[in-house]
Amino acid sequence: MKKEHEYSVIGKRIPRIDGRVKVTGEAKYAADYALPGMLWCKILRSPFAHARIKHIDTSRAAKLPGVKAVITGKDFYGWRWGWMPKTRDEAPLADDKVRYLAEAVAAVAAVDEDTAEEATELIQVEYEELPGVFDPEETMKEGAPKVYDHIPNNLSWEFHMDFGDVEKAFRESDLVREDRFETGRVITGYLEPPAAVALWDSSGITIWAAKQSPYFVYRHLAACFNLPLNKIRIIQPFIGGGFGGTKNDSLAGDFCACLMSRMTRKPVKFVYSMEEVLMTCRRRHNMIILNKMGMKKDGTITGMHSRVIADGGGHTAIGPLTMYLTGFMSTLPYKLPNFKHDAFRVFTNNPIGAAMRGHGVTHTRFAAEIQMEMMAEELGLDPVEVRLKNAVTAPHTTINKVTVDSCGLTEGLQTLRDRPEWRSKDNKKSTHDPISHGVGISGTAYLSGARQRGHQSCAAVIRLCEDGTIDYLTGATDCGQGSDTVLVQIIAEELGLQVEDIDIKRVDTALTPCDAGSYGSRVTVLAGEAAQKAAQDVKRQLAEIAARNWKVSPEEIAFRNNRVYVEGSPDLAMSFEQMAKVASYSGSGAVILGRGYSQYGIEELDFDRGEGNGGTAYSFTSQLSEVDVDTETGFVKCTNMVIAHDCGKPLSPVNVEAQNQGAAVQGLGQAMYEVFKMDKGKTLNPNLVDYKMPLSMDTPKIEIIDIITDDPHGPYGAKEASEGAIVSTPPSIISAIHDATGIWFKEQPVTPEKIVMALKDKQMNKK
Repeated sequence: MKKEHEYSVIGKRIPRIDGRVKVTGEAKYAADYALPGMLWCKILRSPFAHARIKHIDTSRAAKLPGVKAVITGKDFYGWRWGWMPKTRDEAPLADDKVRYLAEAVAAVAAVDEDTAEEATELIQVEYEELPGVFDPEETMKEGAPKVYDHIPNNLSWEFHMDFGDVEKAFRESDLVREDRFETGRVITGYLEPPAAVALWDSSGITIWAAKQSPYFVYRHLAACFNLPLNKIRIIQPFIGGGFGGTKNDSLAGDFCACLMSRMTRKPVKFVYSMEEVLMTCRRRHNMIILNKMGMKKDGTITGMHSRVIADGGGHTAIGPLTMYLTGFMSTLPYKLPNFKHDAFRVFTNNPIGAAMRGHGVTHTRFAAEIQMEMMAEELGLDPVEVRLKNAVTAPHTTINKVTVDSCGLTEGLQTLRDRPEWRSKDNKKSTHDPISHGVGISGTAYLSGARQRGHQSCAAVIRLCEDGTIDYLTGATDCGQGSDTVLVQIIAEELGLQVEDIDIKRVDTALTPCDAGSYGSRVTVLAGEAAQKAAQDVKRQLAEIAARNWKVSPEEIAFRNNRVYVEGSPDLAMSFEQMAKVASYSGSGAVILGRGYSQYGIEELDFDRGEGNGGTAYSFTSQLSEVDVDTETGFVKCTNMVIAHDCGKPLSPVNVEAQNQGAAVQGLGQAMYEVFKMDKGKTLNPNLVDYKMPLSMDTPKIEIIDIITDDPHGPYGAKEASEGAIVSTPPSIISAIHDATGIWFKEQPVTPEKIVMALKDKQMNKK
């Protein structure tokens, strides 16, 4: 591997390749697309959280001038989709019961948006309202209303891990704590709502859709309409943020637009409103975590037993993977010789719980991190030293056979421990009474290059143009994270070109290689490996041609600074453009294509036991947060964050900084601001005024420190740099609030009301 200073593109602060088209408005998003003769789709949604559909009358809507099609759930003939075959329980339109408020029950296609909206109001639905269940603990009790008649105890999915002997570990501990933690319902928070334009013609279905993982809906549409995959074409526009959730799955609108396009032979478009997004779209699971941990007097963790109850809402969706991640990642980032985990995802009549950035890990890592610090305080130990004592170091294999080959946790924690913010935390006093200052710290881990059952690899194809420029095809989606820039950098580095010489095509399932999806921090690591191998394939072919011309071995050919030459022989050289012409004209119709794909190269994953590697590697994030707490109003201002992130090697430092900053701000919202106010399944704050996300004035100073570990599995040593900070932020902030108030908060978000009430209780207990 080259030394760092020898890289010409990798590790450089290069502007994002999509920056210009985005700031000038040239970039087209799904809602920007319009086709001749296009119709508008609007969806009728249920006014009940739980009800049986007895009859739907669409006759009045169908007669409205301008209406071209009206459909109900029966038009899909009982088809269901979901993440796993045995959990496929979601219909494009509800056809038997509605299981959460505002679930889609009918759809209209009309000549314009207003007509379609008016037509939905003319559809008459006869419901039999049923008792609902909205509390994840109550739903498991005997006699609770059933979301699905055939499923006992409303159990959507359960996942169990049991390694070592936790009961023995607890008996041998000097301190054992049991605590209840709860995380709030939050949403991804993208500003671009889901949208698509669908066209069904003689070639099959073509849909321009805002999809983070377009190959998911590609398969769903093929299955729903009984079409071969070569009759499904997903063309991906620019994506206005994904973060998992709704854009990582199919929607009622996708299926409805396609079906009504077939019925009318016209393109059909839908754009969800922000109210629809906040009322009905996938959101992060609300979870209750009952955590029990044992510790020796010196701070050594002996064992942990976690019990998770997750509110899954009305359908299963990707919930089984969520439950797996809650336990699988709990054996990092600290050595845990004994571990037991019981996770239960339950059906309720709330909106559907699904994936969100930091998928499944934010919940259990928050609980374990705060509990560990509570125990350190009880034992009179320094919380950083307890973390360092238990920190994983590479190489390491966890009790559930997760292999760690690079780890910057210790270096990150030591870096923060030596910061003046931490060293002087006990001496910092605000001069503005009643403002109390606090400093908190955390150390967390996240997987890099997520694996799943079934299709896992990424692939890439590179075509060399005769003028020396490159066409690059990948199925991996840039949904705003800047991964296109990183992939282009990798190709440019391998071929000795500049990023301007390479054009990356938007994902188009008719042209680009099949891809498992953009989730779980997969793209840089796995699509990056595929891109690197495809570029190396092109380089190999060119080197063989050059070697024949110069009568040397291919190993002597070098590619650098847009030139191809023989190492040590400056006279044997030509420009890359000239080399491309030689290669392209070397035979009749010669085409230089490079192909590459990712390979895991690690043992099989036992999903059911939670054993084996769920990722190719693991990132480690250490974070320090500072807050000012107004002890009279409970208002908290986060003033500073320092994030020491082990991303292996930062291939694009600008993107690494941006991703860590963005993840930290999302984590800030989760810890302090964001929560859906719910009443019997109804979201009471379905707008961006009342759903409180952090704004620019709420954002603290955020300093990013790269901890370089050079992982052997990623291209050029890279690991994830997009999700770790959303895991580390909530515990570090809540630790800082404790430092300022002396109170441990175990429920997110920590709102001013909760702080004021807790301070009053603390004061009363002193009397």
